[in-house]
Amino acid sequence: MGSTFWRRRTSARFSGKTVLITGASSGIGAALAREFARQGARVILSARRLQRIESLAREINAGGGTAYAFACDVTRDRDVDSLIAAIRLHDLPIDILVANAGFAVSGKFQDLSLEDYRLQFETNVFGVLRTVRASLAALRRTRGCIVLIGSVAGHVPSPRQSAYSMSKFAVRALAQGLRGDLRGDGIAVTLVSPGYIDSDIRRTDNRGRVHASAADPAPAWLRVPTPAAARAIVAAVYRHKREQVITGHGKLLVWLYRHFPWTLYGALDRGRHLRRD
Repeated sequence: MGSTFWRRRTSARFSGKTVLITGASSGIGAALAREFARQGARVILSARRLQRIESLAREINAGGGTAYAFACDVTRDRDVDSLIAAIRLHDLPIDILVANAGFAVSGKFQDLSLEDYRLQFETNVFGVLRTVRASLAALRRTRGCIVLIGSVAGHVPSPRQSAYSMSKFAVRALAQGLRGDLRGDGIAVTLVSPGYIDSDIRRTDNRGRVHASAADPAPAWLRVPTPAAARAIVAAVYRHKREQVITGHGKLLVWLYRHFPWTLYGALDRGRHLRRD
């Protein structure tokens, strides 16, 4: 009975709210769509892979939720503008924006090109900026919330991850700046910094192409299931938290780097067991 009561109680947390999620075709984005819908929200799913988000929307709608799917590549101004125009056409508000679309460029600095860094920033930084800027008028009307999906890598830099860490440090700085800039508009900002989560990010190459059949280099014992991560993220949004680090190991790494940075960095430098060649 207790679990049934909990499901009923949490299902109304976001009743009447509309949540826009970018990068909703898999991983954290898809899990967040299911969790927000479970807790009563309408969800707007956005991603490049239209078939994936259309399938997810059908799943949510069949389960009694409400979901819409719109194709969008956040690296293209026209796509983002068209997404917001389509949302307006459907007379939907945006109460919560989850800027989740992103991927990781990996490799030693000397092996990466400037184009690798540009591509990383185009999605992870400018894609976030495009989405936030295009959604701002709608968020002002609802006095809503912006959720930026950062990473533990945005707190803790490591070898072979300079491009990805740079992009997520930028997202963290953006979150901190937005809080002050948008306070007068009544818009809240939550930064989410996940550690290792079950997702496609480590099966995505440096050009943003997903290799679904590739093995995840992160060991299973270290990865947190996406539904558990989504529950923690949605709870942080509900509580209006400024920042939430997801996963126990992520919290430990952030704490160690904050207080003992050179000790941790030396350990990371000596032996990274999650490397991609």
